[in-house]
Amino acid sequence: MKNVLIVEDHPDALVVLRSIVEEIFSSALVLAAGDCHDARALVDHHDFDLALVDLHLPDGSGLEIISRLNARSPHTRIVVSSIYGDDGHLFPALQAGAHGYLLKDDPRDSLVRQLAGILDGTPPLSPAIARKLIHHFTAVPVAGPRSEHNLTPREQKALGLLAQGISVKLMAQSMGISPHTAGDYVKSIYRK
Repeated sequence: MKNVLIVEDHPDALVVLRSIVEEIFSSALVLAAGDCHDARALVDHHDFDLALVDLHLPDGSGLEIISRLNARSPHTRIVVSSIYGDDGHLFPALQAGAHGYLLKDDPRDSLVRQLAGILDGTPPLSPAIARKLIHHFTAVPVAGPRSEHNLTPREQKALGLLAQGISVKLMAQSMGISPHTAGDYVKSIYRK
């Protein structure tokens, strides 16, 4: 990671996120914005490898920044960092192009572990968010099957392990597959 963007309006949260990013990606240049206006300017003038984006900003929504990053720089790994883990925040963020979703109130070591997984190609996903995704994909449909988003049994198993906070490496061992295959399951879950 060469360049990292943090879009966060709360100073205390910014300090924590910056320290985590600097711990994991020690040689990265970390730029921060506290609102949509400053974030737009940074996105328009810099190329980022990673962006941590809060959803609620003083002058708008982080969803706008996620969409802008995707349009300008599709290779950027975009991770939501929010206190909101409900469906009304989670699914619009993923639909806008977020590659991960972390809850800021997770323990610091969990946030470090989830963000460090990016180096292995693992999308960062708070355990509570993984459980929400499991529930979403395994809930009994009211009006018939949801053919467009069905997870395979192996993907459901992988998502269940992620919900328990299991790393991709341990998931691979548990499922008797290679770490690469386990990572592919995680990527497939995100696509679906």
